[in-house]
Amino acid sequence: MPNFSLTGKRALVTGASRGIGQAMAVALAESGASVICASSREGGCEETLAKIRAVSNVEVTALHADLSDMAAVQKLADDAQAVWGGIDILVNNGGTIFRSPAVDFPLEEWQNVLRVNTDSAFLLSQRIGRNMIEQGYGKIINTASMLSYSGGITVPAYTASKHAIAGLTKALANEWGKHNVQVNAIAPGYIRTDNTQALQDDAGRSKEIISRIPAGRWGETEDLKGALVFLASDASNYVNGHVLAVDGGFLAR
Repeated sequence: MPNFSLTGKRALVTGASRGIGQAMAVALAESGASVICASSREGGCEETLAKIRAVSNVEVTALHADLSDMAAVQKLADDAQAVWGGIDILVNNGGTIFRSPAVDFPLEEWQNVLRVNTDSAFLLSQRIGRNMIEQGYGKIINTASMLSYSGGITVPAYTASKHAIAGLTKALANEWGKHNVQVNAIAPGYIRTDNTQALQDDAGRSKEIISRIPAGRWGETEDLKGALVFLASDASNYVNGHVLAVDGGFLAR
């Protein structure tokens, strides 16, 4: 279906070095988009670039920025827009997590998680969204979480940041929809990534998680590709301010 094609579109994906972000970058390239892969350190996306070049002949390049540094985030936005003269698709996926009981949670870790997960997403959306408004077209996809819906345990900062992402998605959609800029989010379920390794390694907790998932398994990063391409393409032009759970049915239980 042609309205799912991303041919000619220019995309920026943060947190693209591995896991969910890597799968998202590859999915966009497979659908025809030129992709800028961003990571926290120089050279961090080499594996992702190689994966893209193995499956597609689209243009692809890499940038890097520390998402806890707002000056670096601003530079990332400007540099990304300079590569091909603009960005049509922004995927705010870069993030971090810190685990500690709330009563002992270090303030500096709280602030770092909020800067990386929420502040950077807002600043990138603001700076790139301004140009999307001017060009009369744009797609912004934020990475939310199951913890955009619930509280979790020992991850208060991450939970707060992902509730904020869900709210930010709706707030920006309300303001920018009239400019043909759609802002949506994907809430991954329990996906096999570095961030969930501790849960995967806990046999009891992993069994408990799987027992609640109607699909009966952990999700794989590949499971997110279709949802991302849908939200990045013209197929979703009348979808705005939505948080799409890709969770194997976890929330239905």
